[in-house]
Amino acid sequence: MKRIISYILIGFAILGTTACQDFLEKAPVLSQSTELTLSSYDGLDKAVIGAYNALGGSGWYGGEFVLESEMRGGNGIKHIDHNSNRYSTQMNWNYTADATSGLWSTGYVTISRCNNVIDNLEGKEDEAAGVTTQDLNNLKAEALFMNAGSLKPEQKLGVPYVYHTDPDARPERDDVLTVYDNIVNDLKEAEAAIDPAYTRSNAKDKKAVVSQAAIQALLSRVYLYMSQWQNAADYATKVINNSNYKLYEADEYASVWTQDVGGSEVIFENYIDLTNYSNLDCSYMTYPEGAYGDCIASPSLIALYADGDVRGDLYCQDSKQTDGLWWTLKYAGKGLTVPDANNTVILRLSEMYLNRAEAIVNGASVAGTTALADLNAITSRRGAAALTSAGMDAVRTERRKELAWEGHIFFDLARWSMPANRDASWNLEESRRNIPFPDYRWALPIPKREMEVNENLVQNDQY
Repeated sequence: MKRIISYILIGFAILGTTACQDFLEKAPVLSQSTELTLSSYDGLDKAVIGAYNALGGSGWYGGEFVLESEMRGGNGIKHIDHNSNRYSTQMNWNYTADATSGLWSTGYVTISRCNNVIDNLEGKEDEAAGVTTQDLNNLKAEALFMNAGSLKPEQKLGVPYVYHTDPDARPERDDVLTVYDNIVNDLKEAEAAIDPAYTRSNAKDKKAVVSQAAIQALLSRVYLYMSQWQNAADYATKVINNSNYKLYEADEYASVWTQDVGGSEVIFENYIDLTNYSNLDCSYMTYPEGAYGDCIASPSLIALYADGDVRGDLYCQDSKQTDGLWWTLKYAGKGLTVPDANNTVILRLSEMYLNRAEAIVNGASVAGTTALADLNAITSRRGAAALTSAGMDAVRTERRKELAWEGHIFFDLARWSMPANRDASWNLEESRRNIPFPDYRWALPIPKREMEVNENLVQNDQY
């Protein structure tokens, strides 16, 4: 099956092979040959674990994937008193082909490893060892899910699908509709293959491994990005109706972000602690004391939260109480040290309510609910005033308030074809403050190295 990687539009990606060594209790075997590793069920199982291990890498949910979205999309600003010279490129939207190699190459590493698992599952049943066809299907579903999560179709042209790992291949870019269709096919195959009750027994955090609900939640997100409203609503409903998940109540909202393992809203997350990481950007960049603190909440975001809304309480100031400077507490840490390690939520239940509300506004129909009811299911649990009507403006506002600092805003603006109008920020060139849509900068450049080694690639416009 085809696999792709780039930066625009779908909400999460999984990286390479070096991070999160204690994410699962059983570490992957990386020193033996690929052929030997993939020759048995146990080796294939460890190879899948190896794909999970990269989730906390610096290019993805260790920091950059989340924080770049917030800084580019308008939820973040920079300030001269909290500046380590990080995230200036993102603020100014001035990427070059020399600066995106990690986003491209590390994603393809994950895709390659997952392809190798998928291509070597056949015939690995072992009655004596208790390895069944369903056990193999569960591994296949995990690999398909992680591949689909590594996929980012570009505007117009997507990126090359890679059916099988072949170091000598020089694939062309596929169009974006092909990219989306194959993402959906992979996820639907994963949904059908996985045992609904399956979860890895050796996972420290059960919310940090693939489940059927995680597959369904990602399908809801993908369909939303495709404007397939009924499918987006239907898959959101599957997760909403799953009794394993419930919305956080107002009195618990402030404490759930620093738990060691995922709470009741979490569907899928990156697990991380101080012995288990390759990057702590989310914590370091949003902590104003004793760390970098470069990523500050924008005044326009803070102004959205009314008094009594517990989401507005999830921001702190520095020790100087500097006027107008607030930092998110979604990465305040687990109490291990200062600054600290923190899990990163990738899929959670409130997003499913927001997905469904948006889909209904755009014509989907779901028995027993309305867009207004779905939005108020969230506001009523956040101490916020109930809404009296629901349209796209309400959906956009609630989505920004609820999902701030979780890596959504840039991608939401892109799929809504809306400009990124941002607050004044230190070292932000005024000519780059408000980015219209469309504009070539919404699609990042393909890395220079990839262009040099693959003559069949076409660079994005104006890079």
